[in-house]
Amino acid sequence: MKFAHPWWLGLGGVVLILLLGYIFVSARKKRHLLRFSSYELLEKVAPTRPGPLRHLPTAFMLIGMCLLTVAVASPTEEVKVPRNRATVMLAIDVSLSMESTDVAPNRITAAQEAATQFAQDLTPDVNLGIIAFAGVATVLLSPTTDRAQAEQAIADLKLDQRTATGEAIISGLQAIDVFTKTISGAEGPPPARIVLMSDGKQTTGRDVFEAAQRAADQSVPISTIAFGTQGGSVSIEGKDQPVPVDEESMREIARISNGDFHSAASAAELKTVYSQLGEQIGFELKEQDNSRPWLIAGTLAVLLAGAASLVITQRIP
Repeated sequence: MKFAHPWWLGLGGVVLILLLGYIFVSARKKRHLLRFSSYELLEKVAPTRPGPLRHLPTAFMLIGMCLLTVAVASPTEEVKVPRNRATVMLAIDVSLSMESTDVAPNRITAAQEAATQFAQDLTPDVNLGIIAFAGVATVLLSPTTDRAQAEQAIADLKLDQRTATGEAIISGLQAIDVFTKTISGAEGPPPARIVLMSDGKQTTGRDVFEAAQRAADQSVPISTIAFGTQGGSVSIEGKDQPVPVDEESMREIARISNGDFHSAASAAELKTVYSQLGEQIGFELKEQDNSRPWLIAGTLAVLLAGAASLVITQRIP
């Protein structure tokens, strides 16, 4: 919790001084009374003296003043607010290595299921586009809030030869640029991000690290996901070919573009990564005024002080 007005500490000091003053006056009053009286005389003159409850109204009053002091300081707290203008391009590797069965039932099926869940769970007002990349990168769906189209695009993924990761990034940037020009207004361009899921190293196309630098220059971070295990393999012309995950390149892409790197060695881990990204992309933290509950609590405490005073001392302090 943060406070907009730092001088609330001064008001808190005033309340503390009042508390210390009350304790001092109470003690002094008791000593002053005993200077001119004896216990025997007091028992005859005032057989029923106020008990500890006489301090209750003052206690409520001081508590109320403390709570109202916090309210006056305009406390704020961070709250998650759904984004309504963000753009996300989801780039999915559809190279032949995605046939590997090191992730059950195979990498591509697990990737499709996780990506579909990601699309369904993403904040409704976030614009989502889909890119498939193998030897070339193809924008299957331009950014849209229509999740049914996104799910259909994911379901229609087809595998092909080679891996053009750099082309996928460039295609994502171009799609974001075109879409941004259609919706930019007084608020400026909406935040954008590329989510890149791949299981292997680039084999063709423009340099992936130059593409990542271009994304950084355009303020479009890339969230990379290295999917699969180091023991993956596929059968090519009757021979098993190893298809290890290239975590090093994916980590470097994220670093260059000011994004973040993730790895997933199973379908469950991939869904967890997508879920985390959905929270990160779909919501933003904003400061929100939080003085209302303190104001209500402080007012109630002051009212209780008045009520307690009427019941105990038959007067309002």
